[in-house]
Amino acid sequence: MFTFSSAVSHASTNGLLHRHLPLIRQSPSCFPGVLRCFASSHPAASSPPTATTDTLATKHKPRVIILGSGWGGYTLASRLSKSHYDVRVISPANHFLFTPLLPSTAVGTLEFRAIQEPVRTIRGLGQYYMAKGREVDLDKQVVRCEDLYKGVKFEVGYDYLILSVGKKSNTFGTHNIQRLEGVVVFFLKHLYHARQIRNRILECFERASNPTLPQIQRDRLLSFIVVGGGPTSCEFMSELHEFINQDVASWYPDLIPHIKLTLVEAGPGILGSFDKALSEYYLKELEKKNIDVRLNTAVAGVDERYIEGEQITVARFKDGSEVNFGTMVWSAGLAPVKLIANSNLPLHRDRVVTDDYLRVPNTKGRVFAIGDCAVNPAVNLPPTATVAEQQAIYLSECFNKYYSKFDVLDEKNTEVELPLPGKVTPALMPFNSLSFLNKLLCNSSPKFQYKNRGAMASMGFGGGVTDLKTTDLPSPKTTLSGYASFLVWRSTYLSKQLSAQNMILIPMFWFKALVFGRDISRF
Repeated sequence: MFTFSSAVSHASTNGLLHRHLPLIRQSPSCFPGVLRCFASSHPAASSPPTATTDTLATKHKPRVIILGSGWGGYTLASRLSKSHYDVRVISPANHFLFTPLLPSTAVGTLEFRAIQEPVRTIRGLGQYYMAKGREVDLDKQVVRCEDLYKGVKFEVGYDYLILSVGKKSNTFGTHNIQRLEGVVVFFLKHLYHARQIRNRILECFERASNPTLPQIQRDRLLSFIVVGGGPTSCEFMSELHEFINQDVASWYPDLIPHIKLTLVEAGPGILGSFDKALSEYYLKELEKKNIDVRLNTAVAGVDERYIEGEQITVARFKDGSEVNFGTMVWSAGLAPVKLIANSNLPLHRDRVVTDDYLRVPNTKGRVFAIGDCAVNPAVNLPPTATVAEQQAIYLSECFNKYYSKFDVLDEKNTEVELPLPGKVTPALMPFNSLSFLNKLLCNSSPKFQYKNRGAMASMGFGGGVTDLKTTDLPSPKTTLSGYASFLVWRSTYLSKQLSAQNMILIPMFWFKALVFGRDISRF
């Protein structure tokens, strides 16, 4: 069986060297990361094979490659036993992002670094490659990658591969959305998206305060459109409204009459996965804040026109209406990343097919898929963070307790199917400190079991909705709204932070925003 560590010690090493060294020589001074990556994966390229630590270290440990550093990838990489496996992560993001708090950073309620955890801080991690996975060669068991900065291509071998690459924003081919992305249209899935949005919002207010600006241009700059009716869209709109009411009103009082907020949803309601009463409550609260909520309305396209001698960006809707705008935040729909879309893996609705054990069929148990990019056609699970997290916990238990007993490095087992795992207790409780309750409250099974932990959506300070009607948690099957939901939302997500540092920083920034206001500096 092919692995990087075994390939180095065979005669085929020379072929690998010849394939990769020309790429590295193209920019040796600009690309030391790939050189280090190559040297660690191919010790013969940098030192005599007799003194190769990497070869000796990985020779007796199967290499687990995890593609992605989100809820699934980061959780799995953290929990896998490093004494049993050489764990390596490949991801364009060198950090884990705590996505429920992302909308707060886009307006300055929280700072960006307070909601992320660096991948390299995972204890015992074998290696991290800041790159994009471009192709998976199932026959050779290698992932072909592309460096994020210079586009240099390289390969990383695996014994086990976990696909946890998530999904990207889906523009549905809407006219000009992709072309104007990063200019007046912004997605909200990553930290750099939130930074772009924050800078754009502040730019719009500063430009609009210029007394020489024509009125039509001022009104355009102060028109904000949010596309999508899910939790991220609604939470961002609530945060933006609070920012305007509490901070913009103090520093740009003359601009308040010109501000227009519009939320657009193609479906019949917002927060479609929540209890209907909660969705209607949230909708009414948005309308009370003079937010123009347009349901059953899809964006047909974005045009750039000259009106009264000024270049104006206009959102066209399929019902024939139009709105001039300065900033559009697009948080509607999901699309597969290129690795998945262009792969030869079995797909179902653009997601990698898995079985009840999260294995990709016809890979002999060597390839797994979790999170948004994966689907078991027999079980319809939502593409949410809690699903990815529970799947990662399940897989870590399988690998640490059961798969570690299978010698995947033995050539005799090359064509042998990985044995099925034993019983695994589902991760019902959302906090590690309460994980001992899982065995008391749940039945164990070799198959992955998803447990509903409920759903929450914030509404700025003092507001929100919590849906526990269908939860599997040992709590009343009820719903919460208003201040009670706000307390549950904040306490839950603060408790789920992965580092003491962020558990300290987050309440500090909440306190700062409440007492001193948000930072309005643009840099």
